[in-house]
Amino acid sequence: MVKVDTTGAAAFFGGNGPDYEAAAKAHETLATKSGKGADFTGWGELPRRIKETELDAICAAAEKIRGRSQALIVVGIGGSYLGARGAIELLKPLPGEGDPKVFFVGNGLSPDYLCDVLRQLGDKDFDVNVISKSGTTLEPAVSFRIFRELLIKKYGDKADEHIFATTDARRGALKAQADEKGWPCFVVPDDVGGRFSVLSAVGLLPMAVAGIDVRRVIDAAIREFDALDLRSSENPAWQYAAARQNLYNAGKTVELLACYEPSFRFMAEWWKQLYGESEGKDGIGIFPASVEFTADLHSMGQYIQAGRRDLMETVVRFTKCRDEYKIPFDAADADGLNYVANRDLADVCRVAADAVKAAHIDGGVPNMVVEVEERNEEGFASLVCFFEMACAISGYMSGVNPFDQPGVEAYKKNMFRMLGKPGAK
Repeated sequence: MVKVDTTGAAAFFGGNGPDYEAAAKAHETLATKSGKGADFTGWGELPRRIKETELDAICAAAEKIRGRSQALIVVGIGGSYLGARGAIELLKPLPGEGDPKVFFVGNGLSPDYLCDVLRQLGDKDFDVNVISKSGTTLEPAVSFRIFRELLIKKYGDKADEHIFATTDARRGALKAQADEKGWPCFVVPDDVGGRFSVLSAVGLLPMAVAGIDVRRVIDAAIREFDALDLRSSENPAWQYAAARQNLYNAGKTVELLACYEPSFRFMAEWWKQLYGESEGKDGIGIFPASVEFTADLHSMGQYIQAGRRDLMETVVRFTKCRDEYKIPFDAADADGLNYVANRDLADVCRVAADAVKAAHIDGGVPNMVVEVEERNEEGFASLVCFFEMACAISGYMSGVNPFDQPGVEAYKKNMFRMLGKPGAK
């Protein structure tokens, strides 16, 4: 289970400290489905539901792809790709022997990025997993059209056998296409918003193709959600949600999510969407940002240490590293590093993290630590469940609907009108 340490933030708390009564009320609102957006709270039951319904089919499809293709093209944007990409980069940053390369497209409109992917794909055998609730969102729809054409050129009348759709169970343009063409279909659940969907087929199929044991992920998620139903101030989701809301009310309006693992980068991107879309509305909300330590200490470190004091910092730490590597001894010691010779690099990293924490607290930045044991399937599942639960509780504590995103549509209306889409105003 995730552990949270808020002692590095305690000196910055306003009033009487974190409001666990408000956290309890928010948790009850979530559990009883009595709050705003209650129709989109199915993510809490999703691991059990997916295990009983689609998990076997997801694993079978993944094995089929792994057995015949060298690459999987995942077409999706926002919650339709960030969770899967975060999982794959965290757990499988380098494809193992026999693992297809997973490419993510449809998350932008850059021709240069698209052509770079096409060059990397080359003449590899590939499958496509198109992920969209509607099938009409511009960015993924454009990419899907392009890669369908490539499939037809490569496989002819067998092209449709290489397409897997993850979409609405009953309606929408993509669902209609899938039914007409006979593409295997997986479900984007009606009661789960995109940013909460990583533990559905949305995230699980690409993860399984990449070689991640998604059965382990789902079993761990079931255990984690059960543990996070604790109605007590000992619940780490309460601790995190209540602490960040207290700090926000005390003037800390920007939250930096930091990690000392470069492979965490897209997990941070997933977290930014989760919290930004859930809390940033009605003119309020903590602004979610991320940094990669120790690299960003040499670029953003100055600002964090001595810039505007509206920052709070949350650091994700893994108790155990996957590997050990001892720093070598050098008889000449020309670089003056023999004082750390024969020490494990992970130990040096831990010391650096402790030093950074102390410096940032001294500089006026409250610090919270979110800790899981290992960078594996269980650790990933624990982080997803924890951040989702804490996000919902934090959103309800702030008074917003954590499960809508009305502001996302604003740019689309302008874009469709400017592109000349029929009927656009």
